[in-house]
Amino acid sequence: MAPIVKVAVVQLYPKPLQLEHNFNKAANYIRSAAGQGAELAVLPEYHLTNWLPKDEKFVELCEQWETYLKKYQELAKECGICIVPGTIVETHKGAEKEEDRLLNVAYFIDEKGDIAGKYVKKNLWGPEREHLTGSGRDVHQVFNTPLGKVGMLICWDLAFPEAFRELIAGGAKIIIIPTFWTLNDCNEAGLKLNPTAEALFVDSMLTARAFENTCAIVFANAGGPPGRGYAGLSQVVVPFVGPLTRLGSCAEGMSIVDVDMQILEDAEDNYKVRSDLARDDWHYDYRHTKEKADRSKL
Repeated sequence: MAPIVKVAVVQLYPKPLQLEHNFNKAANYIRSAAGQGAELAVLPEYHLTNWLPKDEKFVELCEQWETYLKKYQELAKECGICIVPGTIVETHKGAEKEEDRLLNVAYFIDEKGDIAGKYVKKNLWGPEREHLTGSGRDVHQVFNTPLGKVGMLICWDLAFPEAFRELIAGGAKIIIIPTFWTLNDCNEAGLKLNPTAEALFVDSMLTARAFENTCAIVFANAGGPPGRGYAGLSQVVVPFVGPLTRLGSCAEGMSIVDVDMQILEDAEDNYKVRSDLARDDWHYDYRHTKEKADRSKL
């Protein structure tokens, strides 16, 4: 039988531009998770700074990224727990191109404090494109971890099934998604039709992605005070079942759940998605190149 993995999903309110406050709060949750036997703790996107790129302090604070990455490495080693510390926005003043200087990065830190994987957000949400550089055409990487093969995505990546296909083609069984997704990300037309449209988007996509990729998804979203548009809804999702746990409001909190990895094997046995993708004569190509787009116009 496949193993059972105990996962903690942490839903934090990132107090704007308060790095040490947010880190200490996150560390308390992680220590609690480790004390309850969790093997992995996942935090939200932008959990140290919130998303305030136009504030003059934002980039200055992001210069401390290495300090906080090391703090999480030390915490992982101290507690004997794997940590995905949401995302940490990195500044790279020495980059050749100015546009490469601000990156939104997720790390997988193992229980010994070593970095097992790093992912730079690829699919930037509209407002992010003014400030961040994505990972471009790099193929999504799968990492060997103490929990098995893991892939990482960030927030808006959820909207792209191609990202999941690349990860499961590489053998990923668990896909971790730190997120800063709010109800206010919907435009006026959508909000008129459904004020909670983004919650519907998130819930629908997470369940669909788990089924169609026979994978487990750990989705850690930011929470926050009511009335400010924070969506919350952090959850751990598997095929057949859907959410094993789901924080159903925007309130801060943590949930720890056992993920029976046998569910993924049983789902693949039923749907055979991975085996189809591995076929030599598989008929879909998920790498969309300019050359192919040009051919389609002929």
